[in-house]
Amino acid sequence: MKERIGFIGLGNMGHGMAKNLVEKGWPLTVLGHRRRDAVEDLKRRGAAEAATATALAEASDVVVLCVTGSPQVEAVILGHDGLASAGKPLLIVDCSTSDPASTIRLATELAAKRIELVDAPLSRTPSDAWSGALDVMVGGAPPAVARARPVLEAFAGRIVECGPVGTGHAMKLLNNFVALGYAALYSEALMIGAKAGLSAKVFDAVIRDGRMDCLFYRTFFKYVLERDRDAHRFTLSNALKDATYLASFVQALGVANPMGAAVRNSFAQAVASGGGEDFVPMLSDYVAGWNAQSGRERS
Repeated sequence: MKERIGFIGLGNMGHGMAKNLVEKGWPLTVLGHRRRDAVEDLKRRGAAEAATATALAEASDVVVLCVTGSPQVEAVILGHDGLASAGKPLLIVDCSTSDPASTIRLATELAAKRIELVDAPLSRTPSDAWSGALDVMVGGAPPAVARARPVLEAFAGRIVECGPVGTGHAMKLLNNFVALGYAALYSEALMIGAKAGLSAKVFDAVIRDGRMDCLFYRTFFKYVLERDRDAHRFTLSNALKDATYLASFVQALGVANPMGAAVRNSFAQAVASGGGEDFVPMLSDYVAGWNAQSGRERS
């Protein structure tokens, strides 16, 4: 018999993940927040709804979280009417992008409450979440990871076990560091090319299908060339949050990360310019604007 699953965080990624769980036969209870459309869709597919995180914990054996970051994770677990308030054993699978230091500290605290924590952050896009083809990086004790794996397989095409608690979130920060670094590089390269009389189409003709091509490049340039806002629905404010987590992480490790600081500054400037709710490929517009270019000049 499949375990009862609770799900908190029905955003761009979470809605598709939860849809796969309920459609693949997992008994599912969800906690609604801002996305009433997602809640109602999942209820039509067979999910139940809980009014509080405590009530959701009482109805669940395993709870999957897909919220913004560590403050939200800590609040939904330890806060008023939080998961821990149910006072029962649980397995919590945190698919958020969280600070590894917070994850490790939280796992220790929860163990005393008979609650196991597995960090299982995600890679790929909301469309991959909908189709059940996400990449998942997992950290946790082997028995807890083994218990979580069938749940993760409902929405993941690839699962990589990284090590003990916190290593999944550490790997996710490195994954995002590489991706956001590419975004900053693409944006500046497009701006410099435009200044030199090279259009985005020419730039793409050289990079596409060459050694520097990749899936992230394709989604980034789907916006650049086609102006498809939905090509990569990850906000600049979330990108800045992840770059800030990386800065905190490397500071705790006592290592130098000058590239990380440069990447973070690109996103910090875009967010400070009012772009927090725009998506990552739109960084290219901000870099162009700072250098007095229009989208037309770049095309």
